[in-house]
Amino acid sequence: MNIVLTGASSGIGFETALEFTLKTENKVVCIARSADKLRKLLEIARSINPDCTLLPVEFDIVHDDYAALVPFLQQRLGHVDILINNAGALVNKSFADTTAEDMQNMFQSNVIGHFNMIKNVQPLMQAGGHIVNISSMGGFQGSVKFPGLAAYSSSKGALATLTECLAYELADTGVKVNCLALGSAQTEMLEQAFPGYESPVMAFEMGKYVADFAATGHKFFNGKILPVAVTTP
Repeated sequence: MNIVLTGASSGIGFETALEFTLKTENKVVCIARSADKLRKLLEIARSINPDCTLLPVEFDIVHDDYAALVPFLQQRLGHVDILINNAGALVNKSFADTTAEDMQNMFQSNVIGHFNMIKNVQPLMQAGGHIVNISSMGGFQGSVKFPGLAAYSSSKGALATLTECLAYELADTGVKVNCLALGSAQTEMLEQAFPGYESPVMAFEMGKYVADFAATGHKFFNGKILPVAVTTP
């Protein structure tokens, strides 16, 4: 399979990339802003499977020029089977301290960037393709919400709604669109959101789940927001 994964330099994205590279036939384009972390990812992937195809791409999904990225994907992959929109950012501030700029940055990172990726990558996808948007239980309707995460959770809720809309917009193309509302996994972002909290789920476990769902979930789901959580948070 040909996979494009954003937010691949750390946490769940990092582990998801490694899971895909276990199969030599997969080609995985790993997108992140940190070239150093991408080099580390490539090093680890090759140490696990020397024959893997992992293509690191230093790219900002909000601000960089897709006129360079799309031809690269066309040349190296031809078509895209899976797009995982995993990149994201977090602001942890009380609502009183949250600024309009904070809110804008959350929507830029957690919604607009993914909008950009889908607009540019979806034309490279064929019937049977799968777009997976990575949201959060913080953006899942009816879930417990926490102080300090109003901007973050609002943006993740918007990503979930975008998923539902796109599933119908793209129905004629045969490309399925789903959203995973992830609960806690032991990552740097979790520590930022809930300092001192230890999740019962490791990042590599959640990464394996995401990879497995991206590869098979479109056979059973379309336009669904699926909670993936065993604890609150």
